[in-house]
Amino acid sequence: MKTLEIIGYHRANLGKKSSKDLRRDGNVPCVLYGGDKQVHFQSPMILFRDLVYTPNIHKVLLNVEGDKYECILQDIQFHPVSEMIMHADFLQISEDKAIKMDVPVKYVGTSPGVIGGGRLVSKLNKLKVSALPAKMPEFIEVDISELELGKSVKVGALSTTEFEILNSDRSPIASVELTRAQRGKQSGTEDGEEAEGGEEGDAE
Repeated sequence: MKTLEIIGYHRANLGKKSSKDLRRDGNVPCVLYGGDKQVHFQSPMILFRDLVYTPNIHKVLLNVEGDKYECILQDIQFHPVSEMIMHADFLQISEDKAIKMDVPVKYVGTSPGVIGGGRLVSKLNKLKVSALPAKMPEFIEVDISELELGKSVKVGALSTTEFEILNSDRSPIASVELTRAQRGKQSGTEDGEEAEGGEEGDAE
């Protein structure tokens, strides 16, 4: 898991007005949990670009005025209209304690169903994983080399040893479905067959 550094500064005031002023000045109100005490701090919004607007996961090296913490981004809140970052929660981690993260899926292999004209449909772009920080994968490989048209690969088909996938085994990760054009052709063929059958019946 890659590491990204975030610089923070202690917050003197914790009220709503203070938070609003911080965001207006391009900063994000933040809280660090999981240690001996909560740490309230602010961080420049621009530093969140490589942490939030990416499919990758990161361990965060948080530096709050010289105090350094290893943590992960636990939760983040956006404005419903402007999508400005409103607040961020970080969780301090230790190497001997498992953490939970949403890990992106990476497909490997070529699906015979796609070769046959089907469309690969991703049902789960990320999987919820529990692992020690050192064992947390950057992505989870999903083999689709045997995925036929009309079939799906499910969570239960994945084999893991160093981490645990928390999604239900029955949850589909990806499937190969007929394209709209294929469905139209299939529907046209069925209508034609029914018409032919009707003509034969009338002739008799």
